[in-house]
Amino acid sequence: MFRSIDRHGRIGAALSAQSVALIVKRHAEVAGLDPQEFAGHSLRAGFLTSAAEAGADVLRMMEVSRHKRVETVQGYVRRANGFK
Repeated sequence: MFRSIDRHGRIGAALSAQSVALIVKRHAEVAGLDPQEFAGHSLRAGFLTSAAEAGADVLRMMEVSRHKRVETVQGYVRRANGFK
């Protein structure tokens, strides 16, 4: 899903999970947040929570996130609904 892009705009190889986590941590720190609280999974969790808040269809959310179990995604839906 995440790919490198060089200074000429050429798309390169896929980034590793560790590379994505380091990018997320670096940006969290720049935003004044504790980088230890964030990782690549934060992007997935944030997407699912935002989608649930917006009333997205659970099956569509599963398609995008590649979750296999409805119960897993419903955990994000319940968390999102807890903020309402």
